[in-house]
Order: sequence, then structure tokens, then C-alpha cells
Amino acid sequence: MLVAAPRGYCAGVDRAVVAVERALEMYGPPVYVRKEIVHNRHVVATLADRGAVFVDEVDDVPAGARVVFSAHGVSPAVRARASARGLRTIDATCPLVTKVHKEAVRFASQGLDILLIGHAGHEEVEGTQGEAPDHVHVVDTGQATGPDAEQAVVDQVTVRDPDKVIWISQTTLSVDETTQTVARLRRRFPNLADPPSDDICYATQNRQVAVKAMAPRCDVVIVVGSANSSNSVRLVEVAREAGARAYRVDTADEVNPTWLEGATTVGVTSGASVPDVLVTELLSVLATHGFADVEEVRTTTESLRFALPHELRPDPSDP
Repeated sequence: MLVAAPRGYCAGVDRAVVAVERALEMYGPPVYVRKEIVHNRHVVATLADRGAVFVDEVDDVPAGARVVFSAHGVSPAVRARASARGLRTIDATCPLVTKVHKEAVRFASQGLDILLIGHAGHEEVEGTQGEAPDHVHVVDTGQATGPDAEQAVVDQVTVRDPDKVIWISQTTLSVDETTQTVARLRRRFPNLADPPSDDICYATQNRQVAVKAMAPRCDVVIVVGSANSSNSVRLVEVAREAGARAYRVDTADEVNPTWLEGATTVGVTSGASVPDVLVTELLSVLATHGFADVEEVRTTTESLRFALPHELRPDPSDP
């Protein structure tokens, strides 16, 4: 059995989860959280058991209560509604998502039309679009099937000036898919500008690279991650593109033994919002099916850490 590394929690997810845990410790329950703090059912259920209350909108939070914004970020309109209700906010937005928000604001101030490559309806995309709604156009090829359908999505994009266009992206997309979409957009808009740096987060890229290295050696790859976790779903796609049969599970008890029939090598990885305990449980289950020997396939080592939101630091003046 091969196990990809890096896998599991990224720095942004770790920061967001710890933020809710710390808020519960400091202030006691209930602590409200807008949307899922990260896209993982196990994490959300565990925090709910400790007193976190997950709501769809800040309007669902009692006036004056404390609310945490999820790792995916929120729009200025959400912040304004929270302020109007007198809510005490803790912003657990991943700093890499905040970077994309600031890009959108800056590019809009320059009069550019912004092509946001991402999945319509995803919280991160809604938050980024909300930073400059008159300038941001969401380009979602995720549901398109076949090159003609993807091109049709690109052909529907309209801008004010085709010479003043720039693209940005959701942080959790497939690197290869995003590159293909940019190529199609550039054929439509030859003067399409690139952002100063890649928007797809380091953790998303690292996990995809690890799967690309592991999957060609595997008959089957199992990805631990929830269905609404964009980066987990992308890992399944990457594994399949590398030639393996690939499946996604939330927990080990979802493994179908028929997936393993005829397999000599099974690969395991997990999305960036998955705690390692879920991977450990999966390895134990696979061991009962004859896959007990474990080899790690490591492509890089991650050391990045993000500071907690300032409201949760021992001394709010600490950097």
C-alpha cells in the first residue's frame, strides 16, 4: 500500500479549526460559525459536539453574539450585515484566500474585468466575487463535459474591453484544469493578463503532485474527503487521469470491498481539510483486506504555519 505525502490538513485548515476550538475555550459555547468552518463532515460534527453552532448566514446568529467566518472567506456584504447586527466576528479566512480577495479589489480599481476561474456557488468564489461584483465574472467549466462544452462556457464570457482583462482562480482547483481553462480564455482574449502569482494554494498543488507520483504505481487510489471538498474531489480526478481507479470516501466504513478486487497495490491520500485520524482508520481497514505493508510516497515537506486570528492570540498585539 502506498500513502501520499503531503496529505491532510493544510495550514489554512489547521488555523481555522484551531480558531473555533480556541474560541470555545476562551468564550465558552455557543460559538457560531457561518457555513462549515472547513469542508469536512467529521470536523464539523466534532466541533458541533463541543458547542459550535453552524449557520447558513449571519442573519441566523443572535444579535450581539460571537461568530467565526469560515476558512473560505466572506464578501464585504456579509461583513456589513454582521456589523449591523452587532456581531463579534472572528475571521478564520485562509490567508491565501484573503490574498485573492485583495487581488480582486486591486484589479477592479485598475478598471480591469476579472475572470474568476472557479465553481459557481462555492463559498470561496462567492466571497471573492463579492469584493468587486461589477468586475468579476465567474468562469465555471467544472460541470462541462468535453472540450466543446468547456469552450462554450468560455465563449459566453463578455467583458467591457477585451484588452483590459485578467484572470484569477479559486485556490482549490486542479492545476491542470485551470491551465487548460486559461489557455481557452487566452484564445478568446489574446491580451489576457496573468495575476502576479499563482492563486492555487501550495497545499492543493502539493497534494496533486503527490498523487501524480503515486497513482501510476497503483491499481486503486482511495481519497479521504467530503463530497463538498473541492480539493478532495480534484484529487480523485488527478488519480484517474494518472491511470488508477479512484474513489472518494468520507470515512473508512464507506470502502466497498469490490473496489479492491484484483488490486495488488492500493494508494491512499486525503484532502486538505481531513484530519489524519481518518486516514489512520482507513489504513487499518485496508490492512484487514491484505494491504498491511505501507510505503510513503513523499514529494515535498510542508512547514508553513499561519498565526491565529488576532482576537484569539494570548496577547492581541502579538504578530
